[in-house]
Amino acid sequence: MTATHPIAAPVAASVAALMPRAKSELAELVAFQSVADPAQFPQSECEAAANWCADALRTEGFQDVALLDTPDGTQSVYGFLPGPEGAPTVLLYAHYDVQPPLGEDKWASPPFELTERNGRWYGRGAADCKGGFVMHLLALRALKENGGVPVSVKVIAEGSEEQGTGGLERYAEAHPDLLAADTVVIGDTGNFRVGLPTVTATLRGMTMLRVTLDTLEGNLHSGQFGGAAPDALAAMIHLLASLRDADGSTTVDGLTADGTWSGLQYPQDEFRADAKVREGVELIGTGTVADRIWARPAVTVIGIDCPPVVGATPSLQASARAQISLRVPPGQDAAEATRLLTAHLKAHTPWGAKVAVEQVGQGQPFQADTSSPAYTSMADAMRFAYPGEEMQISGMGGSIPLCNTLASLYPEAEILLIGLSEPEAQIHAVNESVSPEELERLSIAEALFLTHYAESKKV
Repeated sequence: MTATHPIAAPVAASVAALMPRAKSELAELVAFQSVADPAQFPQSECEAAANWCADALRTEGFQDVALLDTPDGTQSVYGFLPGPEGAPTVLLYAHYDVQPPLGEDKWASPPFELTERNGRWYGRGAADCKGGFVMHLLALRALKENGGVPVSVKVIAEGSEEQGTGGLERYAEAHPDLLAADTVVIGDTGNFRVGLPTVTATLRGMTMLRVTLDTLEGNLHSGQFGGAAPDALAAMIHLLASLRDADGSTTVDGLTADGTWSGLQYPQDEFRADAKVREGVELIGTGTVADRIWARPAVTVIGIDCPPVVGATPSLQASARAQISLRVPPGQDAAEATRLLTAHLKAHTPWGAKVAVEQVGQGQPFQADTSSPAYTSMADAMRFAYPGEEMQISGMGGSIPLCNTLASLYPEAEILLIGLSEPEAQIHAVNESVSPEELERLSIAEALFLTHYAESKKV
C-alpha cells in the first residue's frame, strides 16, 4: 500500500471527523475505576467498564458479543464481526482494566476524569489501554464509512491484564477456537516516541512474588529490646538489598543478566528525559539503555508493608511483607526465573527469620517474527499515516502474557504489537496521558493495515 491507495485519504478524513466522538467515548471509559483488585476498588467498576465495551461492540454490529467469566474472577469482552466470504480473520486486542492511580492528590487533574491539557488527554487508562480499545473502534468505523471492513474481526478486551493473574490466558487455553485468527494486532504497546511509527518485536515476561518475614510474636519497644531482638522490617530491608549490586544491576542467584540488544538504540540523554531522572542522579545497571530495559532481567520492589512515617511508634516490627516484580527478557523462561527468585529470597533471608514466598503472577517473554507478511502490510500502512517516517522495530520492557498463549495456540498466526503508550504517556505513573494525534494516526494505520492485509490474502 502506498499513499496513492484509493482508500487511504478517505479513511484518514473519516478518522479525523470521528475524533470528537472518540474523545467523548474515551472520557466515558476512563471514568470507570476499573482496577481489577476488589481490595482497592469495587468490582462493580470493572463490570461497568466491561458492559460499556460490550455495548460499543454491539453498536458496531458485532455478533456473539459476550462477557467471558475468566478463571481469575474477572470478565473479558468478546465480539465477532464477519467479513466478506473467504476473507482472513484478524484478532484485535486491548484491555479495559487499569493500574491504580497512585493517589489522586498527586495528579494535576482527577485520574478518572479525562482532562485535556497542553494538547494531551490525561486520565488513568487513557493510553494503557482504554485508548487502545477506542483505537480499534475508530479504525473499524473509518472502514465502514469507506466500503466496509474487508476482513473478519474478532475483538477481545481483557479485564485483568494489569494484575497478571492470567484469567484470559487460561480461558483461551480451555476454549482454543475462540480467539483463532490469521493475524493478531495487540493494541497495548506504543511508539518509540511521539511521531515515530513503531512495532514492538519483543516483550519481557514477568513473575510476581509476595514475600513475608516473621521474627517476633508481636511488636516490641525499640528502646527496651532494640539491638538484640530481630526486627522483621530490618530483615526485609537486608533481603531486598540482596537483589541488586552496587551499580543497581539485578542480582538473582543463577539468573543470567548480561543480554544485549542489537536493534534500535535508546540514547541515554533521551532516556533520562523520558524517565524524568533528576539532575545528578545516575542511571542504574550496565550496558546500553536498550540492553538494560529490553534484553536483561530487572527486579523491582513494587510494594512493602511497613509503618507509615506519620504516626510511627518506637517499635520493632514482628512481621514485614513485600511484593516483588521481576521482568524476564526473551530467551529466558519465566517459570525458571520464578524458581530462582524464590530460592534467592529464601537463601538470603537473614537471622533465621521465618520466610514465606507466594507467587501472585507470571507471564512468559515474547518475541515476534518481524519478517512475516503482516509486518510488510503494517509498514506500508504506517508510511501513509506518518508521512516521511519509516516503521521502526523496538523492544518493550513490559509484559503482555497473552502474547505467548496466542503464539502457542495459533502457531501460524502473525502477531503485531502497536499502541499508544509512548514515553510521554507515562503509563502506570501519575498523570498518565494519551496524545490525540497518536490516536488519530494509529487508527488510520490500523484501518489501512486491515485493508492491505485483506488484499494480500486474496488468491
